[in-house]
Amino acid sequence: MISRRAVLTGLGALVVACGAYATGAYRRTITAADARLARRSSLIETASGPLEYAVAGAGPPVMMIHGTGGGFDQGLLFAQALRDRGFRIVAPSRFGYLRSAFPEDASPAHQADVLVTLLDHLGIERLPVVGGSAGALTAAEFALRHPDRCSYLVLLVPAANLTGRDPVEFTALQRRAVNVVLGSDLAFWALSSLAPGQMIRTLLATDSALLSRVGPEERRRADLILDGLMPISRKADGLRTDGFWAGTPSPTSYEDIAVPTLILSCEDDLFATADTARRLAEHIPDATLTIWPEGGHIWLGHDADVAQAIAEFVGAA
Repeated sequence: MISRRAVLTGLGALVVACGAYATGAYRRTITAADARLARRSSLIETASGPLEYAVAGAGPPVMMIHGTGGGFDQGLLFAQALRDRGFRIVAPSRFGYLRSAFPEDASPAHQADVLVTLLDHLGIERLPVVGGSAGALTAAEFALRHPDRCSYLVLLVPAANLTGRDPVEFTALQRRAVNVVLGSDLAFWALSSLAPGQMIRTLLATDSALLSRVGPEERRRADLILDGLMPISRKADGLRTDGFWAGTPSPTSYEDIAVPTLILSCEDDLFATADTARRLAEHIPDATLTIWPEGGHIWLGHDADVAQAIAEFVGAA
């Protein structure tokens, strides 16, 4: 008969082995995230501090402004299908994300003004601007404040409080859990490894059941978006700022936007951007609205449709 001591010794060894494996896996994840970001972006100095950006592809330029938890790399990922269609993607990291500055005024309006400096640096006079999720706040301000530099505006699964009530309401327990996850690379990695479906539902606002109804490329894209949130610790200021501006009643004068505008969303987005999209379409003059029945906040199964809609819209005379 195996003694109790032997069982406990075996369990202890298993715990140590699992801990060692987890530590190694976590370190490999951090190393991979650092390698993914290294040497892929550039910095320019602005009046508000450094601004990080990347440019990829060849052809007519399009600026892709990333969402919450992103950075220039998420912008490139969101726009990969556009790049494949022959567009040159300009992808900045917004205030508080990765190597970009976090000035005292980190509002979407101020960020929009700073992006003009980036266009000047790149020698781009005017281009279409796409904003995904919380990046739509900055994109809308850019179109409003700098219509001479913005030829088209695309708001993709747009975040905005247009009713005086935060569209994304968490319970106190959910808020504490999210704060723990978003405040620690280790906690984020652990939950992403143990419960990726729940993380996709909670942080990417997409029903993980959709993964079984899309092809391998779209499942891979969902994994890349989730993995791309790492290292979460280098995005903490941006995350907090996005939470504030997306939840605060929007100060943007959407009715004064004068550039052609396309608004895209999915009905089952758990961040309720379909309702926001409809309200924006009512405010922005002559806006074009498309809402797919399902796809969640990462438009799962519709990446090609999104790229097609944007390409056709910005290609229209």
